[in-house]
Amino acid sequence: MNTSARKKAHDNLSDQQHKNIAFFSTRSYEHALFSELLETLNGASDKTINATFFEHPLNASTACCCGFSDVVVFVNDDINRKTIEVLKHCGVKHIALRCAGFNNVDVDAAAKAGITVSRVPAYSPETVAEHTVALILTLNRKTHKAYNRVREGNFNLGGLMGFTLHGKTVGVIGTGKIGQAVIRILLGFGCHVLCFDPHPNSDVTAMGAHYVTLNELLEKSVIVTLHCPLNEQSHHIINAKSIDKMPQGVMLINTSRGGLVDDNAIIKGLKSKKIGYLGLDVYERESELFFSDHSQDIIQDDIFQRLTTFPNVLITGHQGFFTLEALEEIAKITVNNIMTGENAL
Repeated sequence: MNTSARKKAHDNLSDQQHKNIAFFSTRSYEHALFSELLETLNGASDKTINATFFEHPLNASTACCCGFSDVVVFVNDDINRKTIEVLKHCGVKHIALRCAGFNNVDVDAAAKAGITVSRVPAYSPETVAEHTVALILTLNRKTHKAYNRVREGNFNLGGLMGFTLHGKTVGVIGTGKIGQAVIRILLGFGCHVLCFDPHPNSDVTAMGAHYVTLNELLEKSVIVTLHCPLNEQSHHIINAKSIDKMPQGVMLINTSRGGLVDDNAIIKGLKSKKIGYLGLDVYERESELFFSDHSQDIIQDDIFQRLTTFPNVLITGHQGFFTLEALEEIAKITVNNIMTGENAL
């Protein structure tokens, strides 16, 4: 969106004194946080926000939300061209993402429809960074397996050997705010950090990390962690060819977006033992699984089920962002975007 269009969107949003907002894919913890925040704001401002919370996702079938000026969506809502057409017909003026990524939104279609799209560009980057390092440490030292053994009275250390992180070379793909937070932690462990990003940042090199080509990073890193956005250039950046360049037994971590990795290539890498450890907080088809209880269901995703059979794979259900501090910051920025039109794409 160009500068004049962004200013017009800002003015249109700011002039609205009363807003009716629909939240989609909402969980109880979000409901509580947003409700409390909105109650406080409504009591202290001449502008009023009336919120309706839905647990179901937003897509073309559920977009018939007449009477709402804004919709608030999350990572797995499907805001494609058809969804946007329905939203436009219903009078929606603003799509507010309560997350940083926006690969699930057809931004061009929204612009043509005159609908503003905003996002939360940065929120507590340390939150996701800490979860990334938690996956690294858990996979390495096998604390999840040790926990279960000790609970059963088994104190045998066989199969629990890890490696010392100090002195190891770690590759960080993507050096935005989260990538930089990961780098700071890894440098604190005494790791050598190699980075790849199409847009190098002098702050990264000042910390002591080094930018290299993607090929060099893949060839030299015993741990590779992904922190880049999902777009046409980064889709399946980890594939059969890139895996082939990695050292035998490499650890691969993805806490960014599932579409960054080719799942079939990952499974082949695990079977050949090229990939020695795999930590995922995201999955390419996670919208059918994550954020819901499927413990009584027969999961139909064969690739996901295959991944869970490997003893050296650790999967968490997109919880890297899930701390109180991060959720509070997300809520504040999202509501501010709705009221002011800031952070429009």
